[in-house]
Amino acid sequence: MRPIRVKMQMIFQDPHNSLNPRRTVGNLIAQPLQIAGYDKAAIAARVAELMGQVGLPPDAAARYPHEFSGGQRQRIGIARALALKPKLVICDEPVSALDVSIRAQVINLLQDLSDQLGVSYLFISHDLTMVQHIANRLIVMYLGRIVETGSAETIWKHPAHPYTQALLAAAPVADLHVMRSRSRFVLEGDLPSPTNLPEGCAFSTRCPFATDLCRQERPILRPMGEGRQSACHYDLVDQLGGAANKSISSFDRKSEGKYKVGARA
Repeated sequence: MRPIRVKMQMIFQDPHNSLNPRRTVGNLIAQPLQIAGYDKAAIAARVAELMGQVGLPPDAAARYPHEFSGGQRQRIGIARALALKPKLVICDEPVSALDVSIRAQVINLLQDLSDQLGVSYLFISHDLTMVQHIANRLIVMYLGRIVETGSAETIWKHPAHPYTQALLAAAPVADLHVMRSRSRFVLEGDLPSPTNLPEGCAFSTRCPFATDLCRQERPILRPMGEGRQSACHYDLVDQLGGAANKSISSFDRKSEGKYKVGARA
């Protein structure tokens, strides 16, 4: 696993519990470098470089995690994750534990670092506003199963799976006129137990399009055009498209610009 760990790192959800309170910030950031065998001079130089990249002051190296705010602690976690110059960073709900006013700063920092360093993110989130702003490709999951995957722009505008449509329709919009005029896609039925999923499609108990085939046979991911795949027995793009075009009109992909507090989904 060690060769893989160098290329793949992780940013954790809780910046407080993911940092050892008994270690200084400099020591925390340096730990991956120490394990990788860097000498002391190279470690000191790299730690100083990383702290500058994530916006931490030089004197932060001698301080402890409890002396920082939640956003600053997450910057420490980001610096530690980038220490070994990974190709992929797994971001597990990296801003969900932060105040709303701080989330935009961390998201914009992640985007800037991706542009500067060429690092890719596997961004795990339930916040569609964040996903809309940062993702190029999406994987939509329901009860641990992938139900749809493809480019963010394609899925945003033309969802192929009923669950994807329900997610997008449920996202809040900071525009009263759009909120009142958009179509609603309300799910009914019971949510299955994650430990005892139905024999067929896990979404069949709540899907308005479900048939006996859905309840008996588990669908697999199959091509649905436009470079995406959907785990559905039926081609529902056209049926979902009418509601999607109206209810998701505000989900146009932002290819440039910074994430802002209160940015609408």
